[in-house]
Amino acid sequence: MRIAALDDDIDQLDLTKSTLKAMKHHCHTFTNGAALLNELRRESFDLLVLDWELPDMTGPDIVRWVRSNVVDRVPILFVTNRRDERDVVEGLEAGADDFMSKPIRVAELTARVRALLRRAYFEPKSEEERWGRYRFSVAQSNLHVGDEPVPLTQKEFDLALFLFRNMGRLVSRRHLLEGMWKVNNPLGTDLMSRSLDTHVSRVRTALALRPENGFRLHAVYGQGYRLEAVQNLEACEN
Repeated sequence: MRIAALDDDIDQLDLTKSTLKAMKHHCHTFTNGAALLNELRRESFDLLVLDWELPDMTGPDIVRWVRSNVVDRVPILFVTNRRDERDVVEGLEAGADDFMSKPIRVAELTARVRALLRRAYFEPKSEEERWGRYRFSVAQSNLHVGDEPVPLTQKEFDLALFLFRNMGRLVSRRHLLEGMWKVNNPLGTDLMSRSLDTHVSRVRTALALRPENGFRLHAVYGQGYRLEAVQNLEACEN
């Protein structure tokens, strides 16, 4: 998962980052609210971990901005020195999903992050995952549309599965590059960006992701890609 952590306390921020990296997540760190909000205007994240007291704005102000300006709902965890019940209520009413007090306890942070991600995102229940006529056999990296197998490379299969698991979400290009190509800092990597576009085009064509087939994969200029269901899935299965 791709997570943004915001804290002006460098030691606490480093501990958050090391904890999330140990959980196999990509963690992007920020020390002021303006930098994070600027990133959120063009980038997607799976979770935000926010401090309350910041040099330029408060945590609740950031949460309210996110809830008003980010279309796809991203889970938000407050990690703060604040402990008063009134603060907890304010943070949750602003739109945060969970709240924990500093100093950071690694086991607690790990558990809360896992719980938030489990509630917010698709969690595979079996080795076969299905959306309408699209059937993914994860262990074998096989995809069938109806009864017809679709030949895909491993990278194309992984990309298709990632997009279906994030149905309806706008996923930024850097998000996809980190998740699919394990590129930690894809800024300026034109070759990787072109490779991503090529793979997306191949997936769109191979899976016939068109409205008449129930799904549409389209680019959002300057941001990334979104896979959308455009008709009732039961109709797609007939």
